[in-house]
Amino acid sequence: MTNTKIGILGGGLTGLTVAHLLKCSYEILEKESECGGLCRSITENGFTFDYGGAHAFFSKDKETLNLILKILGENSVKSKRNAKVFFSGKYIKYPFENGLSELPPEDNFECLYHYVNGLLSDRKKPENFEEWLYYSFGKGIAEKYLIPYNNKIWNYDLKNMGIDFVEKTRIPQPPLKDILKSSLGIETEGFLHQLYFYYPEHGGTQAFIKSLEKDVTNVVRNFDVKKIKKAGSQWLVSDGNTEKTYDKLISAIPVFELISALEDVPENIVEAVQSLKYNSLICIMIGLNKIKKTDISWLYVPNKKYKFHKMSFPANYSKFTVPENKSSVMVEITSNKGDGTWEMSDEDLINEAIGGLDEMGIIDKKEVIYSSTKRSKYAYVIYDKMYSKNLSIIKRYLEDIGIELCGRFAEFEYLNMDACVFRAIRLAEGINKNE
Repeated sequence: MTNTKIGILGGGLTGLTVAHLLKCSYEILEKESECGGLCRSITENGFTFDYGGAHAFFSKDKETLNLILKILGENSVKSKRNAKVFFSGKYIKYPFENGLSELPPEDNFECLYHYVNGLLSDRKKPENFEEWLYYSFGKGIAEKYLIPYNNKIWNYDLKNMGIDFVEKTRIPQPPLKDILKSSLGIETEGFLHQLYFYYPEHGGTQAFIKSLEKDVTNVVRNFDVKKIKKAGSQWLVSDGNTEKTYDKLISAIPVFELISALEDVPENIVEAVQSLKYNSLICIMIGLNKIKKTDISWLYVPNKKYKFHKMSFPANYSKFTVPENKSSVMVEITSNKGDGTWEMSDEDLINEAIGGLDEMGIIDKKEVIYSSTKRSKYAYVIYDKMYSKNLSIIKRYLEDIGIELCGRFAEFEYLNMDACVFRAIRLAEGINKNE
C-alpha cells in the first residue's frame, strides 16, 4: 500500500461511503457543518422528517443491500411497500399499471384498450420522453397518470426531454400479461426490487449517515471549496483561507460547483456545464395531534390542482418518527427559481399544502400542531435533449485531468441512494486495487 492521500469533495452519502471503504489515506471536505447532503433529517417537537425528500433503502444489488444493512446495524425496520396513486378520489395501487382493476370501469377499459392497441399498431419509434410514455404504456395510462405526474416531478416540458435516460431511471416497461392480469383484478406486483424496504428505526435517514461517520473520522466541515488547481502531480484545494494538498481527487459535489472552483477550464466545458438542467425541491412537513389510521407508505399525486407530486407518512416507516398518539405527513414539490412556486413564502406554501391535504381527506387541518419547510437547491437531474452530449464532454475533460466523479450531482445522473452506494463501492474497489 502506498502513502497516497485522497481528497474527497463532499460529505454526503456517496462521499462518506467511498471513504468508509477506502484502504488508503483520505480526507473529506464538507461545505456544511453537518454531513449527509440530501440524506439529512430533522427532529423537532418529537417529529422526525427526511427533509431532502422521503427516503427508503432497497436495492436490486445484493452487495449494495448487504452493505446498507451492515451500516444500519440493529437500527433497522423492514417494511412491505404500500404505495398508492391518488386518482379520481381513489387510492390506486402503485405502480399504476398494476392497479387497473381498481379504476372506474371506463378508465380501466381505456387503459387496457390503448395499451393492447399500441402493441398491435405500426408505430414510429419515440423521439422524446412524452412520446415514449405514449409508446410504452398507451394513451390511457399515459394521460391518466404518467404524463400529469411526470409534468409535476420534472417541472419541464416532456417533449423537450430525451429518452436515453429511461433505462437508468425507475420506469420499467410492464409485460403484457401483467397489464391483462391487472385489468382483470388478478394480483400483480411491479418494481419488485422496492417491494420491501428498510428504514432506520430511530433518527430518520440521517441515522444511516451518522452510522457511517463513526468509521469515517477524517472530515473537515465548513470547508467551502472555492479554488482547485493542479501543481505538478498534486491537487491544491482551497476555501479561500486554508489550502489542502492531495495526490488524488474524488468529487462528490455538484459538477457546477466543481467546475466553478477549477482553474483554467476551457470555455466549451463551462458552456456545457451551464447548459445542464436540474430541479430543486421543497419539502413541507406537517405534524398532527392524532393518530392517522393509514398504512400507506407513500402516495403519488398526478392531479395538477395540487402543487405537491408526492407525499409520505413517516410513521409507516418507523413508529419512532412521531410522538405517541401523533402522526405526520410530508409533501414534496418540484420547483425552480422563477416558476412562482419557489418564490412563495414558507407560510403560504404550508397553508396551501395543508388546504390541499384537508381537501383530499388526508388530514383534518384543525389537527395540525407542527409545520415547517425545507428547500434543497439540487434535487432532480433533468435529461433534456442535449443532456448526453453535454455530459460526455464534461466527463471526458474531468477524466483527462484526473478527477473522479461519484454521486448524483457529481456524475449528474438520476441515482437513487442504493445506486450512489453501488457507485461508491465500485470506485473504492478500483482505488484499493490500484493502491
